[in-house]
Amino acid sequence: MRICIFGAGAIGGFLGAKLAAAGEARVSAVARGATLEALQHHGWRLFEGARLTQAPARASDNPRELGTQDLVIIAVKGPALASVARDIAPLLGRDTAVMPAMNGVPWWFGEGIAALGSAPLESIDPGGAIGQAIAHERVLGCVVHASVATPQPGVVSHHFGRGLIIGEPRGGTSDRAQQAADLLARAGFEATLSADIRRDIWYKLWGNMTANPITAMTGATADRMLADPLVMNLCHAAMREAAMIGARVGCPIDQSPEDRSKITAKLGAFKTSMLQDAEAGRPMELDHLIGVVHEMAGRLGVETPNIDAIFGLARLYGRVHGLYPP
Repeated sequence: MRICIFGAGAIGGFLGAKLAAAGEARVSAVARGATLEALQHHGWRLFEGARLTQAPARASDNPRELGTQDLVIIAVKGPALASVARDIAPLLGRDTAVMPAMNGVPWWFGEGIAALGSAPLESIDPGGAIGQAIAHERVLGCVVHASVATPQPGVVSHHFGRGLIIGEPRGGTSDRAQQAADLLARAGFEATLSADIRRDIWYKLWGNMTANPITAMTGATADRMLADPLVMNLCHAAMREAAMIGARVGCPIDQSPEDRSKITAKLGAFKTSMLQDAEAGRPMELDHLIGVVHEMAGRLGVETPNIDAIFGLARLYGRVHGLYPP
């Protein structure tokens, strides 16, 4: 099986290293800059505690050099997705599946949800360019439950979690989704098949859409955020608003915000991905994590003052610090 990882950062490097080390697939990567150089010289490198997994990597900044694939895993940050859509065509054969392993709401999420209308979600797919470049029929949905970081280009450090949820965007199951989940499970991931991947995506977003921007703005680790009752009142109010949106788009939440926060508290003093990005001066994924929720609320006519406040403050913070477009 030919698998290309488009974007070999933290999540992409995690997936690529374990798949390459398992030896069942021919794994390549589209990467750039220092990450590309590191992959070409040292191969995939993944630290899980003190244990190093290393495997040869075929990597290029030109997708044409890698050829058509059976599966393309997109593992870039949200702001880079438009450029992926412009460059991905040489990797796509007639039956190539495309699996975005990314944070937040994917570009295909609103497809077929009548309440959201037929227009693409502008906050995450302006003008529908991504959907045009990557046909809905190609997409496999994916939710990643793992904490990883890149202490230096081409090196991934795994902190906790190996969960991957795979599913068809339209729901139900399929042979290709099962095959992808089985392959990932044999590579060492806790891969499961979902018959309702949209709901799994929304559930993860439900917690991340508040924690990520608030920690990025304040510099607080998750434990410090959870310990502040005023901040948690704001988070929980926003989560209740997001739960109303979820119920309108077929993604109900069967949990209270308070119970979800107790689960997050068990993870301890970790840095969210957006906090890591902000500290490193990388663009913030605000649109995929909360901007799109703001947009969906407008389309559905749902009042979301708390979501709007968090998004507005985080957007302003990002613009002031050069981490979000003006």
